Amino acid sequence: MIDPVIASRLQFAVTTIVHIIFPVMSMGLAPFLIYFTWKNIRTDEPIYEQLRRFWTNIFAISFVVGTVTGIVLEFEFGTNFAAFATAAGELFGGPLAIEGMMAFMLEATFLGVFVFGRDRVGDKLYFLSSVAVGAGTWLSAVWILIANSWMQTPRGYELVTENGQMVVHLVDPMAAYLNPRFGYMFVHMQNAAVESVALFMTGVGAYYVFRHHVWGYPVENPQFWEATLKIGLVALLITAPLQVLHGDMYGRHVAETQPQKFAAMEAVWETESYVPEYIVAVPTSVDGFTNPRAKELFGIGIPGGASWLASGGDPTAEIRGLNDFETEAPPVAIVFWAFRAMVGLGFWFILLAFWGGYRWYKGQLLEDGLLHKALMGSSLLGIVAVELGWIVTEVGRQPWVIQDVMRTSAGVSPGLTGTEATITLIGFVGVYTALLGLYTYVVWRIIRNGPPDGDDLRVNRERAPAQEQETPVAGVADDD
Repeated sequence: MIDPVIASRLQFAVTTIVHIIFPVMSMGLAPFLIYFTWKNIRTDEPIYEQLRRFWTNIFAISFVVGTVTGIVLEFEFGTNFAAFATAAGELFGGPLAIEGMMAFMLEATFLGVFVFGRDRVGDKLYFLSSVAVGAGTWLSAVWILIANSWMQTPRGYELVTENGQMVVHLVDPMAAYLNPRFGYMFVHMQNAAVESVALFMTGVGAYYVFRHHVWGYPVENPQFWEATLKIGLVALLITAPLQVLHGDMYGRHVAETQPQKFAAMEAVWETESYVPEYIVAVPTSVDGFTNPRAKELFGIGIPGGASWLASGGDPTAEIRGLNDFETEAPPVAIVFWAFRAMVGLGFWFILLAFWGGYRWYKGQLLEDGLLHKALMGSSLLGIVAVELGWIVTEVGRQPWVIQDVMRTSAGVSPGLTGTEATITLIGFVGVYTALLGLYTYVVWRIIRNGPPDGDDLRVNRERAPAQEQETPVAGVADDD
């Protein structure tokens, strides 16, 4: 049987890796749905109603599955990490409870109106429902990331002993909730979600545009897929460069607050200066794959790039090596290669965005088959990049569950046996694999069926209450 500490960590990793897909889709889709709703109300053009209805279907299924898998994750703190929940419950439990009472309830309450109420409420209330759903989705991320960022850079607490056990007491809520890591994590995560959805939209749109314009196959409603491609490309042009620029600031913050994690990201074992930043790296020996070291790598790199990143502009700056830390190093190979892959994908997304933008500018966006293939092949890579980023974030923090306060091994439930942990690990892998497969099938069916036909679109909505029509929103057409 697997050691309960390892099994618990693997179980939490599997459930998190699967779960994060659904919040990424819902958080990334939220701004698009607000935009589609606003444009539909303002212009009454059928294309925006088609876009809203089509992508709302994917949003709704992502919300439902994300809710189920998220609740399970919270239960795992009690089943597998009870010692951590007991020690940090006062600080960690608050944000999770607020997330459920505030953000989730806001999103769930207005989601029914947004999904089913277009013909039953007026324009103002319907647009408000789209904003409320989007705000609820993003507020969920606020409280979840407050909890996680505190684990990375704990502030506003004191350690006390109660009944012989160390317990974290919250003494300064503002310092704890607005800890140094929160802003970096929130901006990076939310931008990554929108970027991931933009990639997904361009990939799906490119598939149908490719079939219609390059292969010459008949495609129903080609204008819808062309609009999907172009809107996704606009979002990609904004988010891809922003993600890399913000990632640079984020990396510098990690070097300042978690130097051991940064050393693992760059595979620096001995303290040294002028450390290169490898965009593409190949070990010079087989052992280099499982034990990478910056000095023994061959590849495309920026001389002094890692030192420049850590210091904020000095390519000769010194980076503290892993051997100079008192605690054992995190799994360096996982952190190093995950970071390399994430950075490489980030630059690929920029190239893809500007490639598409240039082709659009030249009037060749719909005919460039090679670009379409690249977009199709990259449609899921945004989610892959998010997964890699979380691997760097969580694995790079080891051996700590709360940085420099509590080790992960000390946070595992004390009564958990290896047999129990192994059985639940196997069960969770099977259930979550099936759940992900079912979600993929449903989304594939939605995409295959395409947008609603013009004949199916609402022509005459039921009249909204008279008081709503007496105070129209400026600049918004009232077509009730």
